[in-house]
Amino acid sequence: MTKLPSLNGLRAFDVAGRRLSFRAAADEMGVTQGAVAQQVRQLEADLGIALFDRLPKGLALTTVGRGYHKRIASAFSDLHAATAQLKPEVGTVTISVTPTFASKWLIPNLPDFAEKFPEIDLRILATEKVSSFHSDGIDLAVRQGEPPFGATLHASLLFKQDVIAVAAPKLIEGEQWPISGEMLSRMPKIHDSHNLWPKLLAELHLTDQGKRGLRLSQSALAVDAALSGQGVALVSRFLVAGEIAAGRLVEVIAAPNIAAQDFYLLTLRRSTPNAAIDAVMTWLTSRAKHVDWR
Repeated sequence: MTKLPSLNGLRAFDVAGRRLSFRAAADEMGVTQGAVAQQVRQLEADLGIALFDRLPKGLALTTVGRGYHKRIASAFSDLHAATAQLKPEVGTVTISVTPTFASKWLIPNLPDFAEKFPEIDLRILATEKVSSFHSDGIDLAVRQGEPPFGATLHASLLFKQDVIAVAAPKLIEGEQWPISGEMLSRMPKIHDSHNLWPKLLAELHLTDQGKRGLRLSQSALAVDAALSGQGVALVSRFLVAGEIAAGRLVEVIAAPNIAAQDFYLLTLRRSTPNAAIDAVMTWLTSRAKHVDWR
């Protein structure tokens, strides 16, 4: 196995390669300029390769040095990331949510969070994928499902699932609310990845007589399409409660409950408390209870 150079020498090379100055590297590392220059010289001697061209006004990486620095800098970046994951920053909480939950509920509520907890850095990972608490470094997750979720996880109910049919007021202008099943069957449908329209129409004993409709990959896009008057969308009530209260959307028909999976807040069971994580959990559950259902 090839003997690795001194870690101090590699660190000096990494910083000097970024700053292209022994003086600037010394300032960043909190050592003398001579110490940085000596560590780099020793590294070059150990490798038998010149990594820098010494210029009158600074440094320039040699061709070999440039390629070596790219890989060394990447290695130090990985080391920092691995250490940060083991020792997360105080007051930093990372939450994994779906893009729809992020854009239609969490982000609109963030001003309230920022006002109440200015000391907490809440970081949002918006993804449709199931995130790993360990490998993705998350502290909390909001997901649909049914308990139990596993012995290592603590789950708190955030929202009971309640799927409703909504449309822009202009789409049903002049019609009596709630609209008839016959009219619903003729209206253009907005579909998302959950594909709930066939189930709802079957529950209401209706056939789809509308146009082909719009098919989108996310519920957030379905809400936006409904707001622009492109059709009727099936969405979770809490995601559009604000739009309904503001009169930008209306619930067009009383529909049966067709989806059973509720929304839960998940976190790892911990032996020691974490004030920042606990504060975010308390805020989320409290805020969820005050959704405007009008």
